Amino acid sequence: MRKFVENFIVALAWTAVAVVVAALLTLLLYLVFKGGSTIQLSLIFGDTSPLDALMLRRQVFDGIFAAVAGTLFLIIGSMIIAIPLGVCGGIYLAEYCSNEIKILFNLAFDVLAGIPSIVVGLAGLLFTIFLNRHFPGRITTCLLISCLALALLVLPYLIRTTQTALESLDPLIRKTAPALGASRLQNIKMVLLPNCLSEIIAGIILATGRCAEDTAVIMLTGAVATAGFPHSLLGQYEALPFYIYYISSQYSGPEELAQGFGAAIVLLVLCTVLILSALWIERRITALLLYR
Repeated sequence: MRKFVENFIVALAWTAVAVVVAALLTLLLYLVFKGGSTIQLSLIFGDTSPLDALMLRRQVFDGIFAAVAGTLFLIIGSMIIAIPLGVCGGIYLAEYCSNEIKILFNLAFDVLAGIPSIVVGLAGLLFTIFLNRHFPGRITTCLLISCLALALLVLPYLIRTTQTALESLDPLIRKTAPALGASRLQNIKMVLLPNCLSEIIAGIILATGRCAEDTAVIMLTGAVATAGFPHSLLGQYEALPFYIYYISSQYSGPEELAQGFGAAIVLLVLCTVLILSALWIERRITALLLYR
């Protein structure tokens, strides 16, 4: 009977994996079927020369170049803000915080992680209104506000990932360096963080994907349809998630809808490149630490 239960659980697990993989492949094939014909340079640059667009000599009006650039700036800006705060917050909770305060912080971050993105977007919009009221004509919805809102959205994931990775380390690894005379900071920097780097990078990858796909936050805090290439943190911008939403809700014909599917494929490719880049950086850092 026990053997039957074990085999049933294994079969159920493999069935779940097969269902997830089949759903993913179905989604990818559907996107390729609907938008594969639009994947060409004209989708990104329109009638503008790619060299002129990349050198910012001419503005692209009929392509998604500005949306791709805005998405990249949005992701990079959000992660620059969120990664240091998230990793440092996780280190504090795991290594320095007392148990009583840790319970309160854990509850607060769990609640924050469960807040819908539309609420975070509304908070960013209210923050923009507050700034505009105190600095009239200077600050409105912009790229910087979107980066701050997205950083707040993914911050709980980074903190909890770092905290869990540090707390799950083998006690032998945790106590070896202090036994040899290392300080707490040296132990964290030279022993604990290198041993849980892969888990922290995994959290960063998930946070990067969340920044790349969230539409509600950017729609309320700065993304517009025709902003052009982002030249300032205090200016409005275009982004692929908002472009896809805009095209899918207000397309004028099958060709324009196909461009929306093509933009979705470009967004998936962009996220894949960012994930692979993060994995490459993780391997390089790990190799450097081991070599040292």
